[in-house]
Amino acid sequence: MVDLLLTESSNPYIGIVILLVLGIAVAVGSILMGWFLRPRVENDSKKEPYECGITPVGDASDSIPIRYYTTAMLFLLFDAEAVFLWPWAVAVRGAGFFFAAEALAFIGIVGIGYIYVWRKGAFEWTKN
Repeated sequence: MVDLLLTESSNPYIGIVILLVLGIAVAVGSILMGWFLRPRVENDSKKEPYECGITPVGDASDSIPIRYYTTAMLFLLFDAEAVFLWPWAVAVRGAGFFFAAEALAFIGIVGIGYIYVWRKGAFEWTKN
């Protein structure tokens, strides 16, 4: 069977197609198995916001302001800075003034972004 797929006249992308079909089949199969095998017992205690015996206050669907999204986006932004500065730090040996000026301009732009985010209060967990 494998020799049949790997002949010279076969499409070179057949392996990718097979991998894609198998990946989709595993994903769909996992979802369907979970749907067929799950318990279908409705229970009022499952709809409560707490299951530890404490009387709940408020509704279970109230939104809680979580600042993690902002923190994660800022981490990605400043982590990308490190990704772009690493090759510069490695290649700086023997570089001229123009090369150093470009790197300083990049650091300056990221620094201005950092100051802007700081003044907007994105680093504070609670808003006053």
